Amino acid sequence: MLSRSVLARQAQRAARASWQHETRRGLAAPASGSFSYDSGDAQGIKVASRDQTGPVTTLALVAKAGTRYQPLPGLTQALERFAFKSTENRSTLRIQREAELLGSELNSYHSRENLVLGAKFLRDDLPYFVELLAEVVTQTKYAPHVLHEEIFPLIQLEQKKFLGSPLSMATNSAYGLAFHRGLGVPLYPSSSLPVAKYIDPEGVADFSNAAYAKPNFAIVANGATHNELSKWVNEFFTDIPAQPSFQITSEQSKYYGGEERIAHGSGNALVIAFPGSSSPTGSSYKPEVAVLAALLGGPSAIKWSTGSSKLLLATAEAPNLFAHTKSTIHSDAGLLSIALSGTADDIRLVAKPVVDALKAIAQGVSKEDLAKAKALAKFKELENGQATEGSLELTGAGLILNGKPYQIDEVAKNVDSVTAEKVQAVAKAALEGKASVSAVGDLYVLPYAEEIGLKV
Repeated sequence: MLSRSVLARQAQRAARASWQHETRRGLAAPASGSFSYDSGDAQGIKVASRDQTGPVTTLALVAKAGTRYQPLPGLTQALERFAFKSTENRSTLRIQREAELLGSELNSYHSRENLVLGAKFLRDDLPYFVELLAEVVTQTKYAPHVLHEEIFPLIQLEQKKFLGSPLSMATNSAYGLAFHRGLGVPLYPSSSLPVAKYIDPEGVADFSNAAYAKPNFAIVANGATHNELSKWVNEFFTDIPAQPSFQITSEQSKYYGGEERIAHGSGNALVIAFPGSSSPTGSSYKPEVAVLAALLGGPSAIKWSTGSSKLLLATAEAPNLFAHTKSTIHSDAGLLSIALSGTADDIRLVAKPVVDALKAIAQGVSKEDLAKAKALAKFKELENGQATEGSLELTGAGLILNGKPYQIDEVAKNVDSVTAEKVQAVAKAALEGKASVSAVGDLYVLPYAEEIGLKV
């Protein structure tokens, strides 16, 4: 174990070495332009890394423990909040102080499918943080007082924030309409749900034993060689169960659609959603969905410009309205959603023109519009690859479920291959099928799906 003085000296050496490396390299030296991951196994655990130039490494343990897979409400949030708490070897205070001495960042978060434990640090400190992650998944103390005094209040606060945001409520409602259980389980349970009824320390520990078994998590790093990452995983991840204590499962996602209306006194939101694309590592990947989302667009990318996206043109009569299109990808399905947030009158005014914009795309796409949309979709994919957190989660999820990392370079090539006919077909299928429409706010004013030309 590392003492405080050793940690301090190690941090200083790493900082000096990084500064000297950057000085020798020179500002004009080119950095690698590849986003490709090398992948393999270490101790029977799936690992992936890409050796990007720079002094900082980002490390993530991605577990199949998002809300889609939790056996009881709130378990994912509780397990997330226990990350980097006391282990058999380290107290919470010690973990915090050691991380501070190394100038690092520790974080944990969850999505609908994954729980992510992450660390960002100077490159030479990789062994310490791999060892720390190994301790977190094998030695965390799920103490009752921590759960009741620290974690439950945080979960309740997140619930209140969720209920205070009409747009968050509408988005989660649209997911529930689209997928029911599984992907439809909300990211945060409502405050009316007695989370304490379902969660106890033993239940969280059981869930962790399943989530942190070898088949259910992967380790991914940016800024580390594959040999280096594999070496330390082999050394420290020696006590991981080969099989989970119970199977973490979820049925194949099935799209349903429908309509839900929720009264809310603090704002208004309307989310219109359609079947989308899975992750590129999944079985229902459709790059044309990302191009359609880019074609519909959202807020202008140019400051002080009104923009010219289809969505902005459709909402021009309500300049204070927030309007955004998003293609959200998951392991076996996805959701193409259009979100409107503002006054109830503004949403009612523009909701039908927004649907009409989608209908116009189903009728035809100009060569210029297609070229702009493909360029934007490709940029967003490459930007996502450069923003390490997103690519780490997607890569880890791909390794767990399909044994394939999320290769951004390949995704960009797939976007290049999209044709106008494929985009039109996706738009047409969305309009002919059942939409998922959620209205939150002043229900007297907010429109129904049928009133704006959608089937539910």
